[in-house]
Amino acid sequence: MLTGRNKQKSLVIGIVAGEMSGDQLGADLIKAIKARYPQARFVGIGGPAMIAQGCSSQFPLDRLSVMGIFAVLGRLKELLHIRSTLKKVFLEQPIDLFIGIDSPDFNLPLEGFLKRHNIPTVHYVSPSVWAWRQGRIRKIRQSVDLMLTLLPFEADFYHRHQVPVQYVGHPFASVIDVDLDNMRAKRHWGFSSTDTVIAVLPGSRGGELKHMAPLFLEVIVSIYNRDPSTKFIVPLANPERRQQFESYMGDLGTDFPIQLVDGCAREVMAGSDFVLATSGTITLEAMLLKRPMVVAYRWGRLTHAILAPLVKIKYIALPNLLADKELVPEFLQEEATVYNITSALYQLMNDRRKCGEIQASFKQLHNLLNCNASEVAADAIFDLLGIAQADAPAKVKELCKEI
Repeated sequence: MLTGRNKQKSLVIGIVAGEMSGDQLGADLIKAIKARYPQARFVGIGGPAMIAQGCSSQFPLDRLSVMGIFAVLGRLKELLHIRSTLKKVFLEQPIDLFIGIDSPDFNLPLEGFLKRHNIPTVHYVSPSVWAWRQGRIRKIRQSVDLMLTLLPFEADFYHRHQVPVQYVGHPFASVIDVDLDNMRAKRHWGFSSTDTVIAVLPGSRGGELKHMAPLFLEVIVSIYNRDPSTKFIVPLANPERRQQFESYMGDLGTDFPIQLVDGCAREVMAGSDFVLATSGTITLEAMLLKRPMVVAYRWGRLTHAILAPLVKIKYIALPNLLADKELVPEFLQEEATVYNITSALYQLMNDRRKCGEIQASFKQLHNLLNCNASEVAADAIFDLLGIAQADAPAKVKELCKEI
């Protein structure tokens, strides 16, 4: 273990993110660690944000971004090669600590391997073990020295199962303004204050777009046919996803105006009045931006047949999970139809009182999650390593311990 006495030595941290959302979490955490320990070096897998903070990425992040059982099987050989290579890199370096960010199916086996080689392991962003496949808690207990959770109810679950855990809050809650200037954001995208703008987010992975983009495009057409003055804006994660989405637009064979944007999902939602999104972290961002939303998700039929019996939760949308009630309409699998989604959007668009109530609830949840997550996470990591360093601001740290 490193200590305060040898703090000037180089600290080498292995770190792996497997999704674009994890890339930003990783970048913020790297920044917080380097502020405490400038000599720290980072090696593993990251995206543009992590690389910009100094992470040496051994593989492109998108090689880990795989959705669905059968998509994973199709890429299994490559994924195993990547993990095998990382094991070799981390042992030859060697690293002082490993941080796996989300992507539990890839990171947990890697963490278990490294822990058996006496390398401390941290998992940042809890798998949804509280929601489904709860038997995974045994593997987590064997593989992880410290679990960092973004949501308060997750920490309660780990406490009950004797897994070392620190609730850190959500980093997005610290960087997104509680009182966002929606009108200013709308003007940025060329909309007027009187325009009704719907941000449509069909997912960041190819598999998600395959299932969600055609459905969401049909919803756009349905709304546009009723009210051609409605504006639609769609952020796409990268050029490949944009090309994929444009191909679905061509398949539909209908000429209607959609503003496509490269990246900038958060900024796009900030400049919208309503959001239509796939289930996932993006719904949390929409909540923090105080955007009334409708959430939908579809898996492939075989994947759904296998996974559905294992799910133990009432809701799929993070705002609903946090509130433990349906704040926003959500539709899963067979219920995710053009009619249901369009009807739910129209109800929101025509009920200002309901939207105001939703936004007030979102603000309360925002304050709950605003614990300065990256700073608290960095402190917890240094505590694990036994490195003396300045505490996080006392009020922030105590708040996160109390929740």
